[in-house]
Amino acid sequence: MSSRWRRFEVLLPLQFNDGREVPGEWLADAVLEIVDQFGAASYETQKVEGHWRHGGIFYRDNLVRLIVDVPDSAKNRRWMKEFKERWREKLEQVELWMVSHRIEIE
Repeated sequence: MSSRWRRFEVLLPLQFNDGREVPGEWLADAVLEIVDQFGAASYETQKVEGHWRHGGIFYRDNLVRLIVDVPDSAKNRRWMKEFKERWREKLEQVELWMVSHRIEIE
């Protein structure tokens, strides 16, 4: 097992910014896309509530967290950035929050 790993966490909205519900199968598709690419993913169904402003508009989001641990490589980072952008557009979001950090797997 590689000694250099990176965890990506992506917050996926349960509603579009205009309030319409995101189809549940779309969220499942996002998870399966990660599993197809990396072989595994975790999906937290506990709602995360986000509050933010953009262009003078206040937004309140209900989100779920998608987590994947991958070998830390430029190729994997690039793939995750492309994933984020694809899903930002599909989910009609101003921004899609994704963070990453180095991890040690014991």
